[in-house]
Amino acid sequence: MKKIILLFAVIAGFALNASAQTDTKPEFKFAEEKHDFGKIPQGTPVTTNFEFTNIGEEPLILTEVKPTCGCTIADYTKTPVKKGDKGIIKITYNAAVAAPFNKTIIVTSNAKTPQKYLNIIGEVIAKAAPGTR
Repeated sequence: MKKIILLFAVIAGFALNASAQTDTKPEFKFAEEKHDFGKIPQGTPVTTNFEFTNIGEEPLILTEVKPTCGCTIADYTKTPVKKGDKGIIKITYNAAVAAPFNKTIIVTSNAKTPQKYLNIIGEVIAKAAPGTR
């Protein structure tokens, strides 16, 4: 009987200790994770900023921001983002081809969720040919 009580006490101790530990990893909170450019003219690059806040305890460090297509360029906050501070991921889309688009940007970091996906969508409208209305 003493062994059962001791075993129960040890298990309860581990459970309490595990629940007392808080996860201090950084975490994103984006203002938006999908941006709709709407209709944009062909040949005119467009840019948007995805603003985020670190809602975790530790500094948030972006290790890579990778668009899934060569028509999209990413620039981002390269310094650690402290708790409560904001960072920016700037995305520029080259609207070269007249067609609807849906592009994904993969954000890799030291956050609780190590990979985050951002999207840009819209439709590139062909320029009118010279002499036509």
